[in-house]
Amino acid sequence: MNCLVSPQWLAARLQQPRHALHVLDASMVQVVGRVPLEYPQRQVIPGARWLGLEDYLTDHEASLPNTFPRPEQVTERLQQLGVNTGDTIVLYDNQGIYSAPRAWVILKAMGVEQVYFLNGGLPQWLADGLPWATDYLPLPESRGDVIAQRQPDWLVDAQHVLAASQQQQALIVDARGAARFLGQQPEPREGMRSGHIPTAVNLPFQEVLTEHGFRSAEQLAEQFNQLGATQDTPLITSCGSGITACVLLVAAHLAGYQQVKLYDGSWAEWGADPQLPIATGE
Repeated sequence: MNCLVSPQWLAARLQQPRHALHVLDASMVQVVGRVPLEYPQRQVIPGARWLGLEDYLTDHEASLPNTFPRPEQVTERLQQLGVNTGDTIVLYDNQGIYSAPRAWVILKAMGVEQVYFLNGGLPQWLADGLPWATDYLPLPESRGDVIAQRQPDWLVDAQHVLAASQQQQALIVDARGAARFLGQQPEPREGMRSGHIPTAVNLPFQEVLTEHGFRSAEQLAEQFNQLGATQDTPLITSCGSGITACVLLVAAHLAGYQQVKLYDGSWAEWGADPQLPIATGE
């Protein structure tokens, strides 16, 4: 599954009739797990609109942070953005590879087919010397007609993860940094236990990336292989609150893995529930 497009591909497409191409900025205001890139002024890809991942594609009625949105939320936002069924969507974020994979997973899990994201994001676009603007396009006058419908086999809940851990039915891969995974560093959320899900392995999300975007499919496959995964191994990705786990989910897809699911609650749910077991150390 190749969900990536290059800056050169997107730049060429932007010179063509664009009625069926939507460039959406999926950046997040809050960046956790890495030092955020900062910009002296707003820089956006010409013709892009603001997706509003935190405002519009998060279920604010849920008790956990960054919870997967409801289908009606996705439908409403995409229709506001003028997206019609069958249109092509290209996502990007201003951190390179951080939150655009989350937006990609959300849209794919809601049945949107033609959705991709920019490898290397805005930093690579700018590094390639491509033009930029200071403002987003406003919302179009006409609404789109796309309808979001939740698809099976993208998400798992805590009970599924618990069973997978106890029965070793899947390899649980944690995208957090090593110190948090090992329980050596306090969690950023107050009152949260430190450690990891028993039997989980650690692959910090930055390790599947280079300064230009994702590593090659061969390199990614080798990284997962070193964790003990074969191409037939079911994978579950987790992190702090479901954002960077999506980076690993995409990396696994790029490496050829077919059975990859997201634990959306991630450590925000697991670490807060005293009834769920934790492990520390190696």
